[in-house]
Amino acid sequence: MNRFDFTPYRRTMVGFDRLFDLLENQGRMNSGDNYPPFNIERRGEDAYRITLAVAGFKPADIDITAQQNLLVIQGKKADEASAGQFLHVGIAQRGFERRFELADYVRVENANLEDGLLTIDLVREVPEAMKPKKIAVGTQKTLSVVHDAASGGDSQAA
Repeated sequence: MNRFDFTPYRRTMVGFDRLFDLLENQGRMNSGDNYPPFNIERRGEDAYRITLAVAGFKPADIDITAQQNLLVIQGKKADEASAGQFLHVGIAQRGFERRFELADYVRVENANLEDGLLTIDLVREVPEAMKPKKIAVGTQKTLSVVHDAASGGDSQAA
């Protein structure tokens, strides 16, 4: 098991505690269960797609929950009575749960189930207040000499 020590980074990087905690806990959470297999695809600067292979599941068998910074996908297969007796069962019929940590401002746009593939499209929408803004640099007016009209403009001593 690979364990990374983020202590040197924690000393110099302020406000990244959540990121370091996620990275440290990720190794513990992955227990080796790779069912169902999935892909994560970047489709643009702020667009992503998660595709899960869920052959045999119907839309009613799948529950997708999006919380703040967490996407949970659960599949629960209803017990179906078979007309015959299975001699070999190679198609997985078990339930599953997949969790994906989402970055700030990432939301689920839509989800589709087609040809045994569940696709979930995600979009990052940063609020206008958080987007970088260009600040125009102005110039200060140059100073000019003011002549006093009462003294006639001449400052000669008598």
